[in-house]
Amino acid sequence: MSIKYFESLPRASAESLSGKVLAQVRREFGAEVEPFTLHLPVAELLAGVWMACRETLLAGSGRRDAKEVVAASVSALNRCPFCVDAHSIMLLESSGNDYSNLITGGKTELIDDLFLRETAAWASATRCPGSPVLQKPPFTAEEAPAFIGTAVLFHYINRMVTILLGPSPLPFTSGFPKKVSMQMAAWFFGGAIRRPKEPGTSLDLLAEAPLPDDLFWAQPSKPIAGAFARFAQVVEHSGAMTLSAEVRRAVNKAVEKWNGSDPGMNNGWCEEALSALEVTDKTAGRLALFTALAPYRVDASIVHAFSASFPGDDRLLSALAWSSFTAARKVGSWL
Repeated sequence: MSIKYFESLPRASAESLSGKVLAQVRREFGAEVEPFTLHLPVAELLAGVWMACRETLLAGSGRRDAKEVVAASVSALNRCPFCVDAHSIMLLESSGNDYSNLITGGKTELIDDLFLRETAAWASATRCPGSPVLQKPPFTAEEAPAFIGTAVLFHYINRMVTILLGPSPLPFTSGFPKKVSMQMAAWFFGGAIRRPKEPGTSLDLLAEAPLPDDLFWAQPSKPIAGAFARFAQVVEHSGAMTLSAEVRRAVNKAVEKWNGSDPGMNNGWCEEALSALEVTDKTAGRLALFTALAPYRVDASIVHAFSASFPGDDRLLSALAWSSFTAARKVGSWL
C-alpha cells in the first residue's frame, strides 16, 4: 500500500536504525505494517512510535485482547476505519471472538466478556474529560500505564493513518469476503501475538530522555516511561525542525483549550487561532491544527499548500507527527 502525499519511502539497510526497528516489528508485531512504515522518512520517529507501541500494547502489563479492545475502540471513536479493522483482526486472534461489528456499531455493551466490555466503555470515553467512566477504570493501577499508553498511542496513530493511508488494510471492506480475510489475517498474525515479549528490550533504539511532566501517567512503568520519554523527545525535535516556534505556540494554545469535541466544519476556530501568524506560518499552522483537532479535514489542498513552502517527505511527516502527538498527549492528561 502506498503512503499518500509521500514521494517515496527510503530503503532501510539492516545496519541502519530503521532496519533495526523493522527487524523488531517483523519479529514481534508480525509484519512491516503501514502505520509503522509511514514513519520511514524520519528514522527516529519510526523508532519512537515502535517502542511506544511495543512497550504498551505488546509487552505491557494486562491482557493483550483488552489492550486490542482499547486500540479498536479509540480508533472507532476517532473514525479511523483502517485501525479499527487492523486491531479487530488482532482482537479476533487474541480473544477468539470477532467484536468488530459491535465496536464499529457503538454496541460494545453487548460484548460478552465483562472486562472487555468495561474496557471498551473506558476507551470510548477517552475524549470526554471528567467522564465518570474515566474515574473508575477497569484495569489495575499496575496495568494503568499500559492501558493509558495504548489509548494515547492510538489517538496519535489514528491521526497519522487518517491522513496518510486508505480506508482498510484488508482487500475487502464488507460482507462475507471481509469476514474471511479477517480470519486469514488473524491466523497470519497469531504466531507474533503469542510470542513472549520481554518489557524494555526496544529502549536501546534511542538515547535516554527525561519524561515530560504531562506524561506522568507512564511513570510507574520504567519501560513505558522510557519509551514515551524517548518518543516525546524525537517528536519535539522533529516538530521544531519543521514548524516555527510561533506555529507550535498557536497550536499548543488551541489544544490546551480543546475539550475533546469535534470542532466541526466551520473554519473560524482555525483562522482565529492562527490570526497573528505570517502567511507562510498560517499555511503550516492550518495543517498542524487540522491534524491535531480534525484530521479528517486534512485534504490534498492543505497538504500541497504546506509542501509548497516546506518540501520533503521528512518535513511533512514531522509536522504531522508533532501535531498528532500534541493532541494525543492532551488526551493522556485526562486519563
